[in-house]
This record gives sequence, structure tokens and C-alpha cells, in this order.
Amino acid sequence: MNIHEYQAKELFEKFGVATPAGKVAATAEEAGAAAREIGGTGLVVKAQVHAGGRGKGTFKNGFKGGVHVINTAEEAQDIAGKMLGQTLVTHQTGPEGKLVSKVLIAKSVDIVKELYFAILFDRSKSAHSIIASTEGGMNIEEVAEKTPEKITKVPVHPTMGLQPYQCRKIAAALGLKGPLINQAVKLFSSLWNLYSKSDCSLVEVNPLAVTTDGQVVALDAKFNFDDNALYRQKEVTAMRDTSEEDPREVAASDFGLNYIGLDGNIACLVNGAGLAMATMDIIKLHGGEPANFLDVGGGATKDQVASAFKIILGDPNVKGILVNIFGGIMDCNVIAQGIIAAVNEVGLTLPLVVRLEGNNVEAGKATLAGSGMAILSADGLTDAAQKIVAAVANVA
Repeated sequence: MNIHEYQAKELFEKFGVATPAGKVAATAEEAGAAAREIGGTGLVVKAQVHAGGRGKGTFKNGFKGGVHVINTAEEAQDIAGKMLGQTLVTHQTGPEGKLVSKVLIAKSVDIVKELYFAILFDRSKSAHSIIASTEGGMNIEEVAEKTPEKITKVPVHPTMGLQPYQCRKIAAALGLKGPLINQAVKLFSSLWNLYSKSDCSLVEVNPLAVTTDGQVVALDAKFNFDDNALYRQKEVTAMRDTSEEDPREVAASDFGLNYIGLDGNIACLVNGAGLAMATMDIIKLHGGEPANFLDVGGGATKDQVASAFKIILGDPNVKGILVNIFGGIMDCNVIAQGIIAAVNEVGLTLPLVVRLEGNNVEAGKATLAGSGMAILSADGLTDAAQKIVAAVANVA
């Protein structure tokens, strides 16, 4: 789950992370009022969408830029009026863009230096790590490729957490001196506290700014959260903006399904993440292109299977469906009944290949065979992939 920048600021304030003052606005009038409340000159109006490159983006109404520096409340109201309700296109949104429904009014700062700081889970080490760089304001992937020596990486102990000496080491690596070191140590510690207590999988501050008046502040942040821990993060869950997400993924989460849309035309309905990955791989091996990752879990019900079919068919690129079920906890006959119910409910006309194996598989196969429907049964994973690729090739 991702959150907006204004929501990141709310978390910063909660955990004591130094950041410029800001307020969110949903109307032009609210933007003007927010600017007056913050006060002074040198404010910034920022479109709130889940995408980077906002400053260089273009609205479909022709207005340029999703980030503007302004000096008066009247300017804030005018700029916000040109952003709100409009679609912003950036290099990360794709040509379809994203609708702007809120803007952030924040105090701008005069920057001496832009730095990069992130906390993330390093899967290669099975541990949390700090990534820091003197090259803030840039894509960290580009820095890693061209100037890897400018990146500092510090592992975090799984039980002791981020230690003060590590914070000082990071600050020194970023070239901070004197009073700036103490500020940075406090900020890094606060970010670690936020990261660990909010069940984050990523907190990326880019840029981390050193200002002309000698302050170290977090200007912009990207957050990712561990979806499996959201049940205990009610405040974070309330920040979810489903309008920013793929509606198919939103629908899938409502039914306890794990769905990710892809670019192919062969839909997959599988139980278990590992089996789902193997299914996509073997489709590719035999010349097909998977349209999605869809894991119905180990104990899917008939209703969940029917919902999965509806979500799959929400993708107009889908030309065929491969169901691959291994019945461990799951009863293959229950799945077979769910498949038949789903086909009846949605009026499926696309090719459907089903591979069942495991618990009560013979009953499941008999249920499918006796349905009278045009369901292709497969005896193994290779057979299933070959059949669905061949079937889709014949679909106009």
C-alpha cells in the first residue's frame, strides 16, 4: 500500500521527523485558506498523486507542472484551481495519467544541499538496511549505476534496531558537520522509529535537504507498507486511496485475493504464490503471455473463485484462462463447483483450461466432465500450458 505526500507529512509529524509545515486542500478555496494559515512567502503547491516526476508533468488541460512555487494565498488558490479535477501525466503515470483530487500547500525552503536517505527491507540480506547518498534529488537507481561509490549502505540489527553510532556514521558519509550531525542523528532515529512501528517495507526521503538556515529536513517521501501487517495498522489503513489503485486489485483485495495485472492475454487463476509464479513461467516457456498474477490462497471458496473470474474478465486483453489448482487444504471438487458456478454466472465464452491435482481430485475432474461445458482438462502443468497457448492462438 502506498500513501500520498500529505499523509507522509502527517506521519512525519506524529513521529517527530523534521519537515516543513504543510496542509492538504481538496478545493481551490481550501488551498487559499491553507496558504494564509501557513503564512509568509515562498510556498509550494504540489499535486497529490501516487507518481513521481510531478514537477515535470503536464495536465491534459494543457497546464504545465504538478509542482509550483507561489508567494500569496491568491496564487495558491489560482494554481490549485488549475490542478484539481484535472489529469496529470508524468513519466510514471503512463499516457493515461492520474486524476488530481487534492493538493498540498507547504512551506518551501532554500536548499543548500540535497541528500538521499531510505530505509528498506533488503531481501538479498533478509534484513532491514539504510541506503544513503550525497546525490539527493536523483533516481537512486541511476546513482547506483553511474556512481556507486556515492552510496552508503548500513545494515540494521533485527533486534537492536538502528544505533546512534550508525546514525553518526551515515551523517558523516553524507558530508554533514557540526550541529547538522546532531540534527541528522535525531531525524534518522525518528525515521527508523516510524518505519518499524508502522510496519513499513520502504521509507524513502528524496530529497533530504540541508537548508540555508542550517536545518536538516525531510522534504518529500515515498512509503510502502507491509500488506500482511495492515490488520494492526488501522491508522495507516485509513490512509488508503483506492482511486489511485488498479480497480481489479482493489476488487481482489475485497475478496481476500492477491491480484496483479500484467500485459499478456492468458489469465491465470492459481492457489499459492509459488505455484502462480511457476504457472506464469511455463506459459512463457510455451510461447504465451500471462495476463495476471492471481493467487486465490490455500482455502478458497466457491464465491472467491467466482469473484476471481469476474476480476479476470475485467481485463479486455484476456483471450483465455488457465486454472491451476493443487488441492492440499483445498478440496478440488469444491474448486470444480466454483469454476462451474463462475462460468455460468459470467457467461464465459473464452477458452478455459483447468488443471487439478491433490485432495479429492478425481471427484473434481468428474464434476467438470459432467458439467457439459467446454472446459479443457489438463493432466499436468506442461499439458495445461500447451493447451491454453494453443487455444488462445485460435481466438480472433
